Amino acid sequence: IIIGAQNMYFEDKGAFTGEISPIFLKDIGVKYVILGHSERRDIFKETDLQINKKIKKSLSMNLNPIVCIGEHLDEREQGKTKQVIQNQINKTFQDLSKNDMKKIVIAYEPIWAIGTGKTANPEQAEEIHQFIRDLLSSTYDSEIADSVRIQYGGSIKPTNAKELFEKKNIDGGLVGGASLEADSLHDIIKAAESIAK
Repeated sequence: IIIGAQNMYFEDKGAFTGEISPIFLKDIGVKYVILGHSERRDIFKETDLQINKKIKKSLSMNLNPIVCIGEHLDEREQGKTKQVIQNQINKTFQDLSKNDMKKIVIAYEPIWAIGTGKTANPEQAEEIHQFIRDLLSSTYDSEIADSVRIQYGGSIKPTNAKELFEKKNIDGGLVGGASLEADSLHDIIKAAESIAK
């Protein structure tokens, strides 16, 4: 079992009430940290620049960032999904080296699908995952594009996990609400294992 955290701050210490120090996370054995989750972006108004600072800090502490990106429903309906994704990638990964990118996991989470019961169908998810790989290839190179793990997050359930995980560019899932029920999480893990074989 590998321990992860749902957030961290980009400063080691100071008067940042309610934030968690990366030093503390490292001290308790955390290996991964979720950064840029849509709830952090929406509720706490985190910006791409702040997320970029968190990514750089996590990498300096040998904490592997799971970086969330995704669009709102109105952006999808206006045909702006790819524009939103490209802007987020350009800003959140600004000034990161190829070596940095090898340590990053990207989680595509269509915000309109989180906690709503709606899910991007496998073809929609695959299209955006491929688009992300294309962006990584043009920004870095094909080796980075092929090696960066890109997860899908957005109402993953036992009933849709296998179909999503079978897609070429989907490397796993960032599971939210379904992880709160042991049977549900077990079935999602089994779906992932069946694809990995």
